[in-house]
Amino acid sequence: MIDEQTGEQRRGSFWRELPILLGVAILVAVLVRAFVLQTFYIPSPSMEHTLNVWDRVLVNKLVYDFREPHRGEIVVFKAPTDWQSGTEGEDFIKRIIGVGGDHVVCCDAQQRLIINGHSLDEPYIYKDADGNQDPAADEPFDITVPADRLWVMGDHRSASGDSLEHWEQTENIDEATIKADSIVGRAFTIFWPVDRATWLPVPEQFDAIPDPATAK
Repeated sequence: MIDEQTGEQRRGSFWRELPILLGVAILVAVLVRAFVLQTFYIPSPSMEHTLNVWDRVLVNKLVYDFREPHRGEIVVFKAPTDWQSGTEGEDFIKRIIGVGGDHVVCCDAQQRLIINGHSLDEPYIYKDADGNQDPAADEPFDITVPADRLWVMGDHRSASGDSLEHWEQTENIDEATIKADSIVGRAFTIFWPVDRATWLPVPEQFDAIPDPATAK
């Protein structure tokens, strides 16, 4: 037989502790969002069809505290001032094509980007409903990425405000690249809508790209 007074004391204790538990839960959620994981939605077609408009992605904000960004990763970053459309502090999402020291050229005989002397196949580049794929770049270029900066491009090359667009406008490599420390985090999965949920790994084609120091 349950002691009625003990039961009442337990219920009273629960209601007294509930605000504390809720406060702790909110604090944990805030800390996770601030330092570990954050969700972002995709507002533009610049990464189609890897990421479609209104897709939701989960971003790891901690990973680059322990290592440098890698080619092929999809990253969210604070856009440089001259990349922004008027919204201060605007976040962009693009794919890293070149890291500091990389020599990136367009294009080889098969119209592929060349990174450190190695041609890069890019199966993720946007294709329309008829299967026509965007070119790797719409104009020839030949650049070397400065130290601590990144050359980033959208997978939907013809609809992306990215490093190539700003290089074509200015031919200033600092204005065409982003600072590595402007990265918010790495997008590693689509979680919404459910029928598009998938991981966002680095495409295997990047594995063969040599580092600048070892390029022949």
